[in-house]
Amino acid sequence: MAEVLSELGVDPELYSGGALEVRTPITGKTIAHVHASTRQEFETAIGAAHDAFLQWRLVPAPKRGELVRLFGEELRAAKPALGRLVTIEAGKIASEGEGEVQEMIDICTFAAGLSRQLCGLTIATERENHRMFETWHPLGVVGVISAFNFPVAVWAWNAALALVCGNPVVWKPSEKTSLSALGVQALFERAVRKFSEAPIGLSAVLNGGREAGEALVDDPRVPLVSATGSTRMGREVAPRLAARFARAILELGGNNCAIVCPSADLELTLRAIAFAAMGTAGQRCTTLRRLLVHETIYDSLVDRLKQVYASVAIGDPRQARTLVGPLIDARAFELMQSSLQQARDAGANIFGGERVPIPEFPDAYYVRPALVEMAEQTEIVRRETFAPILYVMRYRDLEEAVRLHNDVPQGLASSIFTTDLREAEYFLSARGSDCGIANVNIGPSGAEIGGAFGGEKETGGGRESGSDVWKLYMRRATNTVNYGSELPLAQGVKFEI
Repeated sequence: MAEVLSELGVDPELYSGGALEVRTPITGKTIAHVHASTRQEFETAIGAAHDAFLQWRLVPAPKRGELVRLFGEELRAAKPALGRLVTIEAGKIASEGEGEVQEMIDICTFAAGLSRQLCGLTIATERENHRMFETWHPLGVVGVISAFNFPVAVWAWNAALALVCGNPVVWKPSEKTSLSALGVQALFERAVRKFSEAPIGLSAVLNGGREAGEALVDDPRVPLVSATGSTRMGREVAPRLAARFARAILELGGNNCAIVCPSADLELTLRAIAFAAMGTAGQRCTTLRRLLVHETIYDSLVDRLKQVYASVAIGDPRQARTLVGPLIDARAFELMQSSLQQARDAGANIFGGERVPIPEFPDAYYVRPALVEMAEQTEIVRRETFAPILYVMRYRDLEEAVRLHNDVPQGLASSIFTTDLREAEYFLSARGSDCGIANVNIGPSGAEIGGAFGGEKETGGGRESGSDVWKLYMRRATNTVNYGSELPLAQGVKFEI
C-alpha cells in the first residue's frame, strides 16, 4: 500500500500517525492512520476554494477544460496504481478497480470537450428590435460527499464538470476510503503544476467523519453539494441545504429490479444477472436486488442461477480468477445476515449467503452471494440491503411485473430482458419503469459516463455525469437586449410618462 501511495505522490505524513483508522476489507487489518481534518482546516479549505472561485470563473472555459485534460493524462499514466489502491481500500476485484479509474479518464475527456460547448439558447421575443438569450455562469464552490463503494469515480463525475464550469471542488470522501482520495488529490496537484492559470485552492480533500460533511453542508460559501450515500444520509443533508437555499445533487439508495420475459435470450440474461447481482460483492447502488421471472421460465432460469452462484470464485480481489471480493466490513455482514433471517422468517428459500472462510484472512468478511426465492414482495424485499442478496419472484403478466417493479421506495436503475418489441417499449414508456435508468437486455449496473446518472423517489432525484448535467453546476441568466430607440413592454403593457 505504501508503495502504491508513493507512486501516486502522496505525502506519508498524511496517512501515518493520524486519528482516522483505515482498514482494508481484503484482510480486515488496519493499513493506515490518516490525518483527520480539523475545524480550522475546514474553514481554511473552503475559504481558499472561495478565493479560487473568484479567479477561476474568469478563466475562459476552454482553458479550464485544458486543466481537466491534463488531469486525465495523469490518470492514464497512474491507472494501474490508482486502480490497485481502489482494490486495496474498497475490496473491488482488479478489473473493477481499474475500471473505476477508466470512468475518471472518460469523464475528463467528456468534460474537456464540453468546455467548448457551454452554450445557452437564443429565444424568440415578441418585441421588435430586441434580442433575448441565455448565458451560463460559474456557480461557486462545489462540495462533494462520496461513498466507499465508488471511492474515486463519483468524485470525478462531479469534479470534472464543476471545474470546466468554473467552480472549485471541496471533497469529503468516505472515511473508509480516505487513501484513494489522497491519491486522487496528489494526481490533480500534478496536473495543476503543469497549468499556470490554476489558482491555489482549486481542489481540496477534507478527511473525517460526520463533522467534515457538515462543514460542507452548512457553509454559505458552498452553493452546491453533491452527496452520494444512504437514503438516511440524504434525509439529513437535504433539509439543511434547503434551509439556506443551497442546491443539492442527491444520489441515494437503489433497490434495482430486472424483469425476465418468456422471450428473453436466457444465455445473455444469465450473464447479465450474474454481474449485476454479484459484481462488487453486491455493493453498488445499481446492484440488481430484485428479479421478476415469468412463471413459464422461472424454474429453468433459477436452477441455472444456482449453478452459477455455487461456482463463482470468491476470495482475494487481487487474484485474477476472483469475481467476488469481500464485504467492506463486519457491519455490512451483520446487516446482510439480518436481512436473510427476516426473509427466512417470511418463508423464503435461501441459496447461499453464508460467510466464506479465507484462512489467511480470518478478520475479513467474504460471503457467498445469496439467491433468495420469495413467494411475494415483502417488506424486507422492498428495503435495500447493501450486500449481494438477490430476491427472486414469479410473475404472470407484464403489467403485474411492472407494478411490483415500481412498488418500492427507491427508483434508481432497472432492466427488462425480452426480444418482444412491445414489451421493451412498454417498459420504457410512461406506464413502465419509474426509475432514472431503464435498460433493455442489459443489467441495471455499469452505466456509461455519457448519460445522466441518477434516480427518482428515495434515490433523491439527483443527476451526475453526462448529458446536460453540467447545467446543475452553473447559474443561468436570461438576458434581453434592446437595440432600438423605442421601449415596448411585454404583453402589450402601456406605461407612458
